Amino acid sequence: MNTTLPAHGEPADSPASRMGRLLLRFRGASPYRLPTYLTCTVFALLSNYFLGKDMSWDMLNYHMYAGFSALNDRFAQDYFAAGPQSYFNPYAYVPFYGLVRSGLSSLAISSLLAVAHSVMLWLTFELALLVCPSNDDRNRLTMGFCAIALALANPILIQQLGSSFADITTAELVLGGWLLLIGAVRRPRTGAMICAGLLLGAAAALKLTNSVHAIASFAVLVWLPLPLRARAQHVLFYITFLGVGFVVVAAPWSYHLAGMFGNPFFPLLNNIFQSPEFTTEPLRQFRFIPANFSQALWRPFAMVNPVRMVHEELSAPDPRYAVLVVLSCALLARWLRDRFKSVGPPSTQPDVDLRVLGALGCGFAVDWALWLSASGNSRYFLPMASVAAVLLVVVLFRLLASRLKIRNYILAAIFLSQIVQLSMGAEFRWTGVPWNGRWFDTTMPQKLAVEPNLFLTIGMQSNSFLGAFLAPNSGLVNFSGSDTPLANNGASGVRVEALIHRYKPQVRMLVRGEKLYSDEERRLPRLTQVDEALARFGLRVDTTDCATIAVRGLPPELEIGFKGSRPNQAGPLDVTSLVTCHVIEEHVHRSPTTARQRAVDLVLNRLEDACPELLQPSRSGTEQDGAAWQRRYANTDLRATVSHGWVRIRDPLRADALIFAGRESDWIQGAQRLECGRTADGYYARLPKPR
Repeated sequence: MNTTLPAHGEPADSPASRMGRLLLRFRGASPYRLPTYLTCTVFALLSNYFLGKDMSWDMLNYHMYAGFSALNDRFAQDYFAAGPQSYFNPYAYVPFYGLVRSGLSSLAISSLLAVAHSVMLWLTFELALLVCPSNDDRNRLTMGFCAIALALANPILIQQLGSSFADITTAELVLGGWLLLIGAVRRPRTGAMICAGLLLGAAAALKLTNSVHAIASFAVLVWLPLPLRARAQHVLFYITFLGVGFVVVAAPWSYHLAGMFGNPFFPLLNNIFQSPEFTTEPLRQFRFIPANFSQALWRPFAMVNPVRMVHEELSAPDPRYAVLVVLSCALLARWLRDRFKSVGPPSTQPDVDLRVLGALGCGFAVDWALWLSASGNSRYFLPMASVAAVLLVVVLFRLLASRLKIRNYILAAIFLSQIVQLSMGAEFRWTGVPWNGRWFDTTMPQKLAVEPNLFLTIGMQSNSFLGAFLAPNSGLVNFSGSDTPLANNGASGVRVEALIHRYKPQVRMLVRGEKLYSDEERRLPRLTQVDEALARFGLRVDTTDCATIAVRGLPPELEIGFKGSRPNQAGPLDVTSLVTCHVIEEHVHRSPTTARQRAVDLVLNRLEDACPELLQPSRSGTEQDGAAWQRRYANTDLRATVSHGWVRIRDPLRADALIFAGRESDWIQGAQRLECGRTADGYYARLPKPR
């Protein structure tokens, strides 16, 4: 077959002709592929090196533990060791855990991860070549390089280079699947449908947030240039292998979850499977979801602002989406104008390049809408961020194909504005620390390294990464301080009580701090605070048997507690201490505390019923902290407290902002009415104005 020109007499749009044009597209770029890939990888390595090691909260809380639990069956001795994240599919974190346990230096580990993450840029380059409307190699390569540069300008992508996050590694599977689907829009192939389905199914199984991209991909399939019957067959192939990819990757872990909890996706979808060991209310993180339609329309422009809590917890200004919206509107307006002004019958020759662009643009728009309504978190939008870079370049080149100088000026302005935003307003590491020897430099007391214990951990940060360094057969239970504290009643209480009974007397508490302090010392962690948490299981601290675990190189932990209290760390600044003490049975009569908790629960239950829009999921565990009692709400990140005669709702993520304050006595007397909701600046809850 002649791959340069159609054979004599062959239809211009025959399969052979389309194959020839497709081969030309990729052969023309072949000499530049290896240098392009190497450049992308070198940039990823340099960025990772200069940014430092990322010791993120998520890595310490559950990334390391997830890889550990994937290779070591922890169901028998652990329970919510890393909070609800303990039971997310862990296989995407196995490479990170394996590298850490291999003994390689932290720089070598992070560099290997950065090399793997640079594949994201390779796929962006290939997608740009595929969508490019020109057959001129120089023009196509220019578009490919510009797409790479714009993809690199994504602050979220830079944050994750060389890190333990699975968002970027699973995003590569998603982007690879979309690349195959777009290729099928240019030239339909059954093999592309099969491979795309497998990739996207596996990506969704490894991280359920990727299911948004799998669903949105059906908008791409609408553009397949096939008769209805043939298109339905291709879609059926895609659906079948999407399911196969998902089941093959998800089944091993889901089997364990179904056996332990009766929910193969525990703790997710528990409103369907109704496991008694977790809330049955829907879980939905509202942190970055727009409060209304106008906010949703404004989101591309809101992302330009270099402030936190817009589309991610860190400051991550990104003008690319706003520019894409403006350019797309301009291109659409010009297309409509030309269509209505054209005279004579419309052309019967299909515009393949326009169809490919339409497929990618339609798929991206559907994906954006689904993502914004599901989470709005840009960490889960990484594959579409690269798609946006490709779309922006292609739309700009198509819009100004005959005005090269204006196009180049606009392109330069886009790059300049993005560089300024990144250099002045972006945060590239969650908690970056200098490079040192091993990833974890842990000093473990000999007793804890050889004797199996059950560790009852306290704190929002579970410190579950320590599980890999404790004695074999040690157990972990993060029972207090998290968004889902474990009560001493119900199915969860039975599970914890059984573990305590099984390990007794080898049961210890674990909390970050050099030692347990008295109330007079006004430092955290306090002995009374720990005892209050343990009391729900009839336990207290045995202060005669305490030990300290030292970990070098961890970021400092923000202390929230007494006003004017001193920092916890008294030793070297780069050493973090975790204190663990033996716990024993408590034989103190606690009926006054139980009566007080019943009164607090009545107040908080009424508060939740009055404000279900914000306080969800409701009926979470109530915890005592001195004179204060509190509940946390995972969906909205809010915290409700009852203390000193007042009922308060606060937003810890927004400077601990006060949302509502009312008298406890009013809520004890009877239920109150509240007006609750969300605004662009956060949440509100107030008593209705008297009429």
